Amino acid sequence: MSRGWHTHAVVIEGPERLSVDRLALQSPAEDDVVVDVEWSGISSGTERLLWFGRMPGFPGMGYPLVPGYESVGRIAAAGSAALEQRIGERVFVPGARCFGEVRGLFGGAASRLVVPAARVTRVDEALGERAILLALAATAHHALAAPDARPPELIVGHGVLGRLLARVSMALGGPSPTVWECNPARMSGATGYDVRTAASDGRRNYRAAYDASGDATLLDELIDRLSNGGEVVLAGFYVESLSFNFTRAFMREARIRVAAEWKDTDLAAVNELWTGFWRP
Repeated sequence: MSRGWHTHAVVIEGPERLSVDRLALQSPAEDDVVVDVEWSGISSGTERLLWFGRMPGFPGMGYPLVPGYESVGRIAAAGSAALEQRIGERVFVPGARCFGEVRGLFGGAASRLVVPAARVTRVDEALGERAILLALAATAHHALAAPDARPPELIVGHGVLGRLLARVSMALGGPSPTVWECNPARMSGATGYDVRTAASDGRRNYRAAYDASGDATLLDELIDRLSNGGEVVLAGFYVESLSFNFTRAFMREARIRVAAEWKDTDLAAVNELWTGFWRP
């Protein structure tokens, strides 16, 4: 794979400045694969913050940057240390930093990527474009699989992450949760669980409430809805500082946990589980 490789990529050059450029890719090593991208996820949180120049300091972020989250594509070439029989395989790519001086923390908004073969994961052909959601499913699994984690009885937000939290939790044997949503356009699509507004829910003994909304103002409300010793899990991404009323939390001996980025074990777990919540 000694020939030069290039890609067309979206580049955020700075706040509210974007272009589509032809970029040179780093030369593939013997244990790399070249992947032609079919689909890439889009974050309405991180990428929007980068676009407006509001992204907090975070390792790997900055300008210029190729946006786009995790990607799905087909292996177009493989180094001698990679398995050449994998050429043509559809794979999930967790991220790529192959654009030289242009940053690419995830780098999915490109037509082609160079990635270590060990980092890509074969996905079932039947998943198609839905394979992009493996990253968020793994994020949900990571929140659910923490040591001593309780399955969610309440989930806040019926966006993609909230839906996957509910479905992955039930696929793992958890109870049917209640999901709060304030946007009428996102109330539908529940499978085996109830979606309602917070105002219509009078329950105040939840043992585990998972927030997937990223709303930093909800913490006191969630603490008020817990049973004694209950837990709030922060599974969203929060730009504003979070604060809470200590007395309310003290009276309930509440726990607050932050769910971080998914790991390879989470990806493997949801790839195995997909038949339970991906197939139509």
